[in-house]
Amino acid sequence: MCKCNCENSDLTLLEDVLNKYASVKGSLITILQKAQDIYGYLPVDVMYHIAAAVGTTPAEVMGVATFYTQFRLQPVGKYLIMLCQGTACHVDGSERIETAICEHLGIKDGETTQDGLFTLKNVACLGCCSLSPVMMINGETYGSLTPDKAISVLEELRKESTE
Repeated sequence: MCKCNCENSDLTLLEDVLNKYASVKGSLITILQKAQDIYGYLPVDVMYHIAAAVGTTPAEVMGVATFYTQFRLQPVGKYLIMLCQGTACHVDGSERIETAICEHLGIKDGETTQDGLFTLKNVACLGCCSLSPVMMINGETYGSLTPDKAISVLEELRKESTE
C-alpha cells in the first residue's frame, strides 16, 4: 500500500495485470502502460503499489514513468488531443492549428479545459506526414487540418459528449 499522502485509487483494478506480469522480468513498462489504460494516467499510489508488487522501489517506477513521454502523471480530459509538431506538420501550419485550438479552448499545451473535456498535448511526430497537419484524438486521426477544420472537429466532439 502507498506510504504517501496521495490519491486513493481502486488498486483492485490492477490485480489481473499484476497477477500476469509482476513476476515477469522486464515487464515494468508493460505494467505501467496497462495501469495507464486503466486509470487514464499514473496516480502516485498506483506507482507505489506497482513497485511493491514487482519488488522494486517507488523511485525506480517513477524514474521509468517520467523518462518515457508516453506516460502521464496527471489526469487528462475525456478527449486527449495530440497535435503533431513534426517537420511536415510544422511546414504545413501546425502552429496555426495550435493557436486556434488554444484560443478556442482557453488552454495551452499540457493543460485541460475546466470542464475536463479536452487536454492538448503537442507531440514530436504522429507518423502521418502525408496527412499534415494532423492531430489524433483518442486514437482517431484527423488530417489535412486548417484552423477552422480543427475547431469543427472539437465542436463535434463537444456536441457528442453532451448527447
